[in-house]
Amino acid sequence: MTCLKGEALACQRGLKLLFEGLDLAAQAGVPLVVTGPNGTGKSSLLRILAGLLPATAGTVRLEGAGEAGLAEQVHYLGHEDAVKGALTVDANLRFWRAVLGESGLGVRDALEAVGLGALPRLRAGVLSAGQKRRLAMARLLVSHRPVWILDEPTTALDAAAQRMFAGFARAHLAGGGILVAATHAPLDLGAGEELRLGGRT
Repeated sequence: MTCLKGEALACQRGLKLLFEGLDLAAQAGVPLVVTGPNGTGKSSLLRILAGLLPATAGTVRLEGAGEAGLAEQVHYLGHEDAVKGALTVDANLRFWRAVLGESGLGVRDALEAVGLGALPRLRAGVLSAGQKRRLAMARLLVSHRPVWILDEPTTALDAAAQRMFAGFARAHLAGGGILVAATHAPLDLGAGEELRLGGRT
């Protein structure tokens, strides 16, 4: 079974040690939700798992996923939506599909799925915060990757869009995907594991 593992992880930013000796295992089909107060290293941990930030100590590895490297199998959705405002909605998604691989939904179908099907020619810079988050979410759909690492994925989403996201996430998990998400809000992903950073567990 595919599993994303972190062993003896530590992260220091400047003079502050955010965490150390951290072990985790995110199993296929079982969401791992990272919680904790602001400043305890949730976003840093996700970036380490995604290969975007080197750990101060420890190792990250993906087991049971073949020969492809972790970077080629991860979708990372951070705080920023990575939307280019000067491009159209359609062009933004076509760019990401070209970069990440054309193994998922077509651009038109993905935009329909996230509720932006009527806006493909609109310049992305005029989208609302919630619409930009939906566009970012569409990246998860146009390129199939087995590992989703998501930082506050429902930020700026209304209740209907939060339910939509939960549906996508549950389908990903049901298909044997791995999902690690940091959040302050309930995500409605079903039974899973929780990893709390800082404070009491």
